[in-house]
Amino acid sequence: MSSTHLSLHYHLVFGTKRHDPFIAPIWRDRLHAYLGGVMGTMGGVPSIIGGVADHVHLLVGLRATHRLSDVMRELKSVSSTWVHEEIGKPEFAWQEGYGAFTVSASMLETVRNYIKHQEEHHRTRTFHEEYETMLRNSGVAFDARYL
Repeated sequence: MSSTHLSLHYHLVFGTKRHDPFIAPIWRDRLHAYLGGVMGTMGGVPSIIGGVADHVHLLVGLRATHRLSDVMRELKSVSSTWVHEEIGKPEFAWQEGYGAFTVSASMLETVRNYIKHQEEHHRTRTFHEEYETMLRNSGVAFDARYL
């Protein structure tokens, strides 16, 4: 084969430190737009970004040359600095870990719709309930003490 073809889509999930409800509705859309801009600057392709007061979801396309841990470290670091400086919330921080789930092309629209309707999901489910379900559905082993 003379060329390389990739379909590398990820559903990324990460929360605020201690899952404190830091992300206020008044600036949430700006944060999501900023996260998308950071992804684009790194060469990723943001498809949709959503979330609620204590966490965010991103559906992104990455290149083969991206290292997921580097992408996540940069994304969280730069966006934390942005919240401190632009929003004026020096106490804001992201949690240490994150979730990253591969998404097949056939499931992109399903994940996009899921992210789009985060506010609705969280009227009846907590982040922990949502995240545990995601881990179980993906076959990821975890210790609930560390979520």
